[in-house]
Amino acid sequence: MFRSLLTPTDRPTLGRTGARRCAWLAALLASGLAVLAGAQQTDKVRDAKQAEAELKAVKAEIERIRRQVSRDQIERDRLTRDLREAEVAVAKAREGLERVRQERETHTRRRAELGREKRELEKQLADERSALAGELRAAYLMGREEPLKLLLNQKDPARAGRMLTYYGYFGRARAERIGRIEESVTRLAELDRELEQEERRLAALEEERKAEVERLEQAAKQRSAVLAKLKEESRSREQSLKRLQAQQSGLEKLLTELRRAMERFPVDAKDAFARLRGKLAWPVTGKIVARFGETRAGGLKWNGVLIATERGTPVRAIYHGRVVYADWLPGLGLLTIIDHGDGYLSLYGHNERLYKAAGERVTAGDVIAAAGDSGGRSRPELYFEIRRAGRPVDPRPWFSSPQPRG
Repeated sequence: MFRSLLTPTDRPTLGRTGARRCAWLAALLASGLAVLAGAQQTDKVRDAKQAEAELKAVKAEIERIRRQVSRDQIERDRLTRDLREAEVAVAKAREGLERVRQERETHTRRRAELGREKRELEKQLADERSALAGELRAAYLMGREEPLKLLLNQKDPARAGRMLTYYGYFGRARAERIGRIEESVTRLAELDRELEQEERRLAALEEERKAEVERLEQAAKQRSAVLAKLKEESRSREQSLKRLQAQQSGLEKLLTELRRAMERFPVDAKDAFARLRGKLAWPVTGKIVARFGETRAGGLKWNGVLIATERGTPVRAIYHGRVVYADWLPGLGLLTIIDHGDGYLSLYGHNERLYKAAGERVTAGDVIAAAGDSGGRSRPELYFEIRRAGRPVDPRPWFSSPQPRG
């Protein structure tokens, strides 16, 4: 059929769906052309029914894609909810991690403060111990002398007695102070150990929170990736749906125009086109870059040849006949179709200009178009087909040379 008329860039990326859609499009176009090629009214009716059946299949495919798009929307909504829940969970986990970090920082500052207090107390303790040691030495020295001698040596014996009493008081008070400082140092050491244990617990908790955040972030990324992929697939389906709808509209218009052209310009089927096999001249100069029957993207086959040429190169009719179609068609761009009679048609696609209108008669060698890249081609090329009773045939054996060289 006419599947090869659609270029790979024109086909939606739907795998088998795209291939089936191309097949339906091709079948529709072939059916429309077969209506022109048929000479009897019964053939026209049969081909029209076939075209209508194929058009119905295209409409069914459109409806199928619509249902899939609707299912995609439901799935997108579900994934969006899942993604929202995942991202909210990530946010909460990050908040928990931040709280743990702040608590660790608080404990770190508290330990630093306790360290400073401990050092100050240890300094005080050292000073008190040093002073007490001096007092103990003095008391020791005083204790070695007889108390009576000590008292007699003083001008004021009462004062000497008071001094001995004061030494005793001071020694006991300093000893008590040293004891209190030692208790404070011990208490600070215990508190520091408790804070150290709490800090280790918080450090472990922070690692757990970090691992939880990473796990939740990874889950959110995966959900986001799935959602993005589904959105891309949905966009592709929606674009394919638009293409199918445009092609459906174009094909319906094409079938209508072909039927009208058939009624206005009956085909002259007296000439035996079949006798020209091996004698025709190529429609354009250039190089064949895709051959009839070769496999193309999507597993489809080329139903004609694709000839690389220069932009604006004259495209010539291969034989006399009547132009039955001259307009733009999805996938083929600016297209001219010539009916040569006896059920034979020739097609010339991807032109940049068309010089002949539907209904005009042409002779072999007439310039009917200028080669171009319409229909989505990336470079100037001519797509060419020969059809017999709506079926594509290999065009190369029909020409006098194997390549369309200038």
